[in-house]
Amino acid sequence: MQLSIIILNYNVAQFLELCLCSVQRAIVNLDAEIIVVDNNSSDNSCERVKANFPRVHLVENDSNFGFPKGNNIGVAAAKGEYICILNPDTVVAEDTFEKILTNILQRQAENPASLGITGCKLIDGTGKFLPESKRGTPTPFVALTKIFGLYKIHLFFGKYYAQHLSENQSGEIDILVGAFMLMKRNLYLEIGGFDEDCFMYSDDIDLSYMVLRKELINYYYHETSVIHYKGESTIKDKTFMARFQQAMNFFYKKHFKVSRLFSIFMSVGIVFFSIFKKFQGKSLAVSKPEHYYLLSDDSVLKENLKKQLKSDIAITEQAEGLFTITKSEIIFDNNYIDFKSIIAKMEHCKNKGHTYKIIPKNTNFMVGSNSSDTRGEVIFFEF
Repeated sequence: MQLSIIILNYNVAQFLELCLCSVQRAIVNLDAEIIVVDNNSSDNSCERVKANFPRVHLVENDSNFGFPKGNNIGVAAAKGEYICILNPDTVVAEDTFEKILTNILQRQAENPASLGITGCKLIDGTGKFLPESKRGTPTPFVALTKIFGLYKIHLFFGKYYAQHLSENQSGEIDILVGAFMLMKRNLYLEIGGFDEDCFMYSDDIDLSYMVLRKELINYYYHETSVIHYKGESTIKDKTFMARFQQAMNFFYKKHFKVSRLFSIFMSVGIVFFSIFKKFQGKSLAVSKPEHYYLLSDDSVLKENLKKQLKSDIAITEQAEGLFTITKSEIIFDNNYIDFKSIIAKMEHCKNKGHTYKIIPKNTNFMVGSNSSDTRGEVIFFEF
């Protein structure tokens, strides 16, 4: 088998369903499998997977084992030569895996002993690039430039987000984000997978860094984009702050020798940064869209959405005219338009102030996120 896609889920049933819809279509031409590991969700995630995705290999944990152990369980069950660690709150294009695997094979032919982890361009729910798609090693100095915002001032301080590469430039980087990581299964097992001593937040940094220590190359591939409704699986509360600080302390203790004074300074900085991130999302007031547009050919769906949204909604079968306007909510009917086209249109109009929702094929809900700093949203409606 060529590829195993590991999706760790916890209480995000509708986001998982949208993700699985996109992944199933993205592996049609591949010898691939999908493994969903559920960390003891209390919603109906497992029931929906069993009912709607019978070919998916579902692993039901009896406890929330956290991100590292949950993914390690999934990889242990995988049969593919390559594995992809994928978040449940993501949407891939129909050709995402084919394009990345083709790129990997090309690079392997050039330098077969150098392949590490490959990532891709991630965008948020409004089509905007997520800078954590590519990062540098967060050494103590680099971490300080991030915490105090120095990376915004000059390229010299831009190592945290690997600013030697633009978002539209593929190349070597140090650190990839755990929302999408594709690598050989044997390499994952050789380095021990995710470190289970770290519950979350520095696990992807640690895994990437362990690959670098083997003198392999991690790679950012920009020619396919994946939606990541960042923040859906974790609410930024006091627990988040505590775990974030714990995770960074874990990484430094494991890989760097730092003075006690620096450790104290870093702890204070991490707490400050975590508090800022907690309130950043709350400060964003999202106004009601000026117009609603449904990209579909389904007039019945239009009438149902009008009742649900309590607003007039225009239906169109042509996408081009929609994107000359601004500050509207665009609703994509996945029965009508494919994921690759949805992602392309979101990126093309990322600066027009639009918000977006996607209705997965044959469902009665739509999913979206109006900002990378707010929790994703699920809206149900009646047929």
